[in-house]
Amino acid sequence: MSGFPRPQDIIAHRPPFLFVDEVTALEPGFSATGLWHLTGDEWFFGGHFPGRPTLPGVLMCEAIAQVGAIAVLTDARFAGKLPLFGGLDSARFRRQVVPGDTLELSVELGRMSARAGKGTGKAVLDGAVACECSLMFVLVDA
Repeated sequence: MSGFPRPQDIIAHRPPFLFVDEVTALEPGFSATGLWHLTGDEWFFGGHFPGRPTLPGVLMCEAIAQVGAIAVLTDARFAGKLPLFGGLDSARFRRQVVPGDTLELSVELGRMSARAGKGTGKAVLDGAVACECSLMFVLVDA
């Protein structure tokens, strides 16, 4: 057990839409890293694709955003807020992710204001980038 908070204690997401299993590094307001262990029992694998289960790229982007939300919400300046997607740019999918894989998700936050922010993130599989993207989000009252 790490000394970091559990994702569900920070962000509002819950199964089956909580994609961060554990936080492994955290600098509130600046960056966060976490892990997502894909077991093969996840709801989306059955239909994407039958006989060749593959993690949808858009869910990798969502998982990256969830790690970003952890970095945002652990900063006292944003207590009581809910970060919502405002945009997604430059998403690139570089490796297939399948059941049994563990993704290392990381986000570095960029420009932040009281109402919005930006970040860049990636999902890494076995040392190689599987997905990378730039995130924009708005902060609303929770």
